[in-house]
Amino acid sequence: MRVPEYSGNLRSNFIHVPKEIEKANGIRIFGRLIKSIIFTTDVAIIRNCNADAVIAIYPFTPQPIITHSIIMGSDLPVFAGVGGGTTRGSRVLSLAVDAEQQGAMGVVLNSPTRNELIASLKQRLEIPIIITVTSEHADIQGRLDSGTSIFNISCGAKTAAVVKKIRDAYPEIPIIATGGPTGASITETIEAGANAITYTPPSTSELFKEMMERYRAL
Repeated sequence: MRVPEYSGNLRSNFIHVPKEIEKANGIRIFGRLIKSIIFTTDVAIIRNCNADAVIAIYPFTPQPIITHSIIMGSDLPVFAGVGGGTTRGSRVLSLAVDAEQQGAMGVVLNSPTRNELIASLKQRLEIPIIITVTSEHADIQGRLDSGTSIFNISCGAKTAAVVKKIRDAYPEIPIIATGGPTGASITETIEAGANAITYTPPSTSELFKEMMERYRAL
């Protein structure tokens, strides 16, 4: 049966995640089913997309004011980056506890995070701990034993292969993965065993470029 749809006039210029992500079975977190996760810290994009959730990580030391702003401005659940690479130890613990108190649905840690830190976070947090995997050689069992809840697979061109390797060894664990640039690569990653897919949207400048070209043609 066809799903009825309403978009309105002012919100017709909207970011839609690739339709192939609908094939994923999703991860149910606190009763909410998550299939598509948009990778951005831009609140304007977050407020104008149809993703199920946001993964808010960025290449700087995490700051509470940034996390607070994204959570307050978002109408979607937020998975907040709290470090684990350059930012370590007690600072990560403080950032993670603060993110949970502000309403984050989960916390995301970088691949260098030590298992001892994951275990400490597990003792303090109710929300899921998401560990990023960037190599096929990652110690998945050690991560699980320390308290990891969900894996975020980001291995570039090898992502689908790494997802399959982990899925074959651990049939039940929740896996988020980057889907790649095409519908075919997203489908491949889902078929390899990913439960949810992260999608990188066009930048604001790219969207403005398309809009300006339309305006110039009027």
